[in-house]
Amino acid sequence: MPAQKLRTYLDENNIRYVTIRHSSAYTAQEIAAKTHISGKEVAKTVMIKVDRNLAMCVLPASYKVDFELLQDVFGKEKVALATEEEFKYFFPDCEVGAMPPFGNLYDLDVYVAQSLAEEEMIAFNAGNHTEMIQMHYEDFERLVKPHVFRFSRKEVAMPGDPSERWQSDY
Repeated sequence: MPAQKLRTYLDENNIRYVTIRHSSAYTAQEIAAKTHISGKEVAKTVMIKVDRNLAMCVLPASYKVDFELLQDVFGKEKVALATEEEFKYFFPDCEVGAMPPFGNLYDLDVYVAQSLAEEEMIAFNAGNHTEMIQMHYEDFERLVKPHVFRFSRKEVAMPGDPSERWQSDY
């Protein structure tokens, strides 16, 4: 069952959504594969610290946070990946690492990658590792009011080239 806080919030706001059950998965890429939903629509939530404040970065499953781009956005403020120890207590109704991208429900700022904001639908963990919610991105944006900008890059594998290549989401 999706996190009660999230389900209540969506229902109270008359949001149309679908709950999708899947076998246990711990990465957004795994969830996309198991549910046959495009990795561009499956959102992952990455917890960051801006100075000492926690915030959520929400980006497509196949992308990674580019901390140099984030640092450019935040300027002199220190931006770093948050540890599970630093954020797990903010989400008492969620399994660690399965929190939905609704920072507004947990008093956290939410930053969404521009590439995700361009999709019609968004799908994300529903508070556990066996369910996700799929809904229209515009409904998500209306409820969460995230800050949208470019801060992620997609890993692009080149045939026969074992090195990592990156493609910006610009």
